[in-house]
Amino acid sequence: MNEQSVALLPLVVTTATIVVAMLAIAIKRDHRLIAGITIVGLNAALLSLAPGLPIVEAHAVVVTNLMTVDGTAQFAMALILVTTLGVLTMCPPYFDGYGGHREELYLLLGVGTLGALTLACASHAATLLLGLELLSLPMVGAVAYQIDRPRSIEGGVKYLILSAGASATLLFGLALIFAESGALDVGALAGAIAGAGLGSPIVTVGAAMLLAGLAFKLSFVPFHQWTPDVYEAAPLPITAFLSTVVKLGAFVIALRLLHAGVGSASPLIVTAIVVLALASMLVGSVLALRQTNLKRLLAYSSIANFGYLAVVLAVPGVEAVRAAGVYLVAYLITSLGVFGVMTVVSSPMARRDREEIDEYRSLFWYRPDLAGILIAMLLSLAGIPLTAGFVGKLAIIGAGVQAAQWWLVGGVALASAIGVYYYLRVINALLVSVDMTPDQATVRFGGLYRATAIMLLLVTFATVLLGVYPQPLFALGRYLAFP
Repeated sequence: MNEQSVALLPLVVTTATIVVAMLAIAIKRDHRLIAGITIVGLNAALLSLAPGLPIVEAHAVVVTNLMTVDGTAQFAMALILVTTLGVLTMCPPYFDGYGGHREELYLLLGVGTLGALTLACASHAATLLLGLELLSLPMVGAVAYQIDRPRSIEGGVKYLILSAGASATLLFGLALIFAESGALDVGALAGAIAGAGLGSPIVTVGAAMLLAGLAFKLSFVPFHQWTPDVYEAAPLPITAFLSTVVKLGAFVIALRLLHAGVGSASPLIVTAIVVLALASMLVGSVLALRQTNLKRLLAYSSIANFGYLAVVLAVPGVEAVRAAGVYLVAYLITSLGVFGVMTVVSSPMARRDREEIDEYRSLFWYRPDLAGILIAMLLSLAGIPLTAGFVGKLAIIGAGVQAAQWWLVGGVALASAIGVYYYLRVINALLVSVDMTPDQATVRFGGLYRATAIMLLLVTFATVLLGVYPQPLFALGRYLAFP
């Protein structure tokens, strides 16, 4: 096999997995069989990254003009596949309670994963658009999967309409940049962003529209309105996928656009990103204070978290990009833990998820294992020392300090302080001792399936270990760099 074939193995194996699962559904519907095929296939895709590591470490592999596999692509693909596998462990126990067809859900998650992998390797506007649509469109069906629930259908329609608007905005921005520069490769797009506001109003408007489209996918304020409603409407494993894989794919391409050539965005674009970052941190944190629904609280928390990550988009240099890698790893494993516990408590799927904070009251006294994991994850999201989340925030703050972006550093500190309060509200609910109804007690003792249990134990171990001994986290971050 040549270098290009080896580098593209993860995408090829993922595509093959989707095709095999589709054929298996056509032959015989079996929920556990299709789940098994998808999980085995994506594990194979993860393992297929190994043969390409020595090649990519030596040099970036150019696969036509549309895709390039470099260290950043390998790092992002590994994160995408590991996170997707974590989400997939939640699906079999959760969807056992669904009365309709369950098998197509795994096709939707597989295609969404393929879209995220495509974005990780995209080096041209064509693959950027293809990856975004492969990532976004399956999520419309996944959010609206429970077709017997009006709230689910409403969430799917909202996501479809707003996502289509964001894609159209991004496409029009690309058209404006192409009209001026005549090129659509990522380098040309990065150059347009670098030159925005320097004499070409067409390029400036195009760069602004391109960033607005990506800001929607990342839920930056004021493009965040869809997030709490869609998170609340979607089944819990899909909410986990939206919060992790979907945003990870969009963030990687944003990093490429703003850090190609070690970050050279124009002052106008940097100012815009600073405003988006501050607004996302503070608005997300303040609105989370008012939430009694845990899904909506986590939606606003996700907005704030990607506001923290936006700091590295405004800060030039390789160290800022590596800080992003550190924070992404911490955020992803923590999010898997939070949504994993919520999925176990809500399994098997009922008419609605257990999503009100009051429904988690006294969980510690009935299921200390689940409550302990959830407390550890919430402390990590809050950035408490000796957790991976603290190390991630420290890396982000360090990048901001190094670039003298004091407004952003202050925003991270203030939003984190606010975040401690609303995470502690949830922890307080877990620890308070109250009498429970028989229905609540039954939910507290819901089945903990083996794969989900293993995933929860692994992410808890990783959260604590990386908080105490963060060197492996920083070593992983070194894979993130742009030529």
